[in-house]
This record gives sequence, structure tokens and C-alpha cells, in this order.
Amino acid sequence: MRPADLNRLTVHESADRYLDLVRARTVTGALSPATAEVYARDIATFAELSGHDLVLDDLTGEDVDAVLLAFARKPDGRRSSPATGGQSAASQSRFRRSVSAFFKHAALTGWVQIDPMTTATVTARDRGGLRPERRALTREQAQGLVGAARSLTGTEPHEGRRDQRTHLRDALIVMLLSTLGPRVSELVRANVEDFYTNDGIRYWRIFGKGGRTRDIPLPGDVADVLDAYLRTGRPATPDKALLLSWRGRRLARGDVQAVIDRVQRHVDPAQRRTVTPHGLRHTTATHLLADAVDMDAVRRVLGHSDLATLGRYRDELPGELEVAMRTHPLLRPPR
Repeated sequence: MRPADLNRLTVHESADRYLDLVRARTVTGALSPATAEVYARDIATFAELSGHDLVLDDLTGEDVDAVLLAFARKPDGRRSSPATGGQSAASQSRFRRSVSAFFKHAALTGWVQIDPMTTATVTARDRGGLRPERRALTREQAQGLVGAARSLTGTEPHEGRRDQRTHLRDALIVMLLSTLGPRVSELVRANVEDFYTNDGIRYWRIFGKGGRTRDIPLPGDVADVLDAYLRTGRPATPDKALLLSWRGRRLARGDVQAVIDRVQRHVDPAQRRTVTPHGLRHTTATHLLADAVDMDAVRRVLGHSDLATLGRYRDELPGELEVAMRTHPLLRPPR
């Protein structure tokens, strides 16, 4: 028998109420704006795929399975190439977490009798595999992308109006993402005042998740591009944001992928591979760890609170095991 206090809300009504709660938690500081944006997008997609007018409590585990599979096959609108297919494994996992949080709240508030996520059976393999393709660029691919960014700083392009030339900004974005691996939200939130010099070294004070900050030294080449951008590439505006559109407004998260794709056009086709901002974060972790940089130092660069998290960001590199065995520490000649 149905409980007397069960609220027979439609999917559309429950999604709206849940997103009102998410926005309220953002105002109080319990959720970051970036996290709230992800929840809003995922729950809106869930409502669209499951059907706005259905009663939420009528959804079964099989219905949720169908939604998860439909999302997995949904084209990724952030990618310019149609060959990339559906959603990445990371996007699918994130979507599942968002839907799970939504139904936990629905069960607590009496919108559903039983959380259908407890009976959802779609596995990662059904959704398309755990990791369909590597995220980190190989050393050659990463060096090609960084080299293309460097080439943009050498000569000023002649096309377009002067106030619309963004070559130094684009170069800075790619070099920061490739060498320091910040989250894209941390990158677009950066202000000019977050960069300072101490004892001749340029630092970036990054405001990360959970209100934590970390001060990361910039490699010399990156610091040079930053100074050139601040000197001649950044529009004159009272806005304190570091990265600005040619109209003088703070760059949005969604603009960063377009910047990477634009710089990729200058990469030799033999070294070129599509990559997302998060893929460049994996690239940073992978190559720093492969170069025997201390794990705790890599953790601090990426802004993780736990060393165990690094395992998710470490991709295998071609030939890495061969190099390790060739230079085995026990087989080196004695000093």
C-alpha cells in the first residue's frame, strides 16, 4: 500500500525542485558553482531522456538502465569530431553519480518509495567500457601541442582586428593546462592578482575545491608567456579576470575547449590528437610521474588531498616498461 505522505511528482516537477535545492546550497557555500552547474546539466538531461510527464515514483530500475544507456550513446557536443561517438567513460560515471544523488534526495523527501538506483543493473561494460581510449597525450603529442602554443607567441598574426587577436591568451591557456594540469574551473576563475613573484620565481595561487589553495611555481617558459600576455595580449579593462574574451569578459568554461582545438590546428598532423582540458590534466600527472617526480609533489600540483587519487590520473605510456627495465637500478654499474 502506498504511504499517505508520498508526493506523486512528475519527473519535471521533481527535477525543478531538486535544482532549486542545489541553487540554494550554492548560495550558502555548501556547493561550488561549478558542481551546481554539473548537477543542473545532468538532471536536466535525465528528465529529458526519461520523459518529463512521467511520475517519478513510477520509474523502475529498468527505466533507469534505459536512461543510462541512452546517455552513454548520446553524442558529446563538446567534441568537434563526429568520430568520437558517445559519451566518455568519465562523463557516464559523473552522470550516474548525479542521478544517484538525485534519487537519494527523492527517497528522503517522499518523492519515491524505493530508490530505483538500487535495482539498476547496467554495468560499465554495457555503457561502453571503463576507459574506451586513453586520456593523456603521449610525450610526442604533448610536445607538439606545447610547441604549437609556443609558436603563437613568436609573431603576431595579421588577420582580424587588433582587439580580436587572442594568440597570446590561447598560448597561455594551453601551456598552463599542459604543464600544471589545473581543473578547468580553476583556470577560468583565475585573477591577475593570483599570480605573484617571490625570490625571482613566478607563482600561481590556485583556489581549488573545498576552499583549499595551493601555490604552484610556474616553469620559466610559462612565466614568460604569462608576462607577455599581461604586457601586450590582455585587453585593457578593470575586470580582474586573467583570461578574457576579445570583448573583455571573463572566459567561460565552455570556451576553453575551443581554444585547445584552435591551437591544435597548428600541430603537425602526425602529432595531433583531440584532447579535452581534463585530458591535459591527465597528461600533466602522467608525464610528471613517468619522469620520477615525487608523488606527493604531483599531488600538490594537481590539488588532490589524497595520494590514492593519483591512480585515476595516471595513464600508461608506450614503451614505459621497456625503459624501466633497461635502466633497472639493481643492474646499473656500481659507483
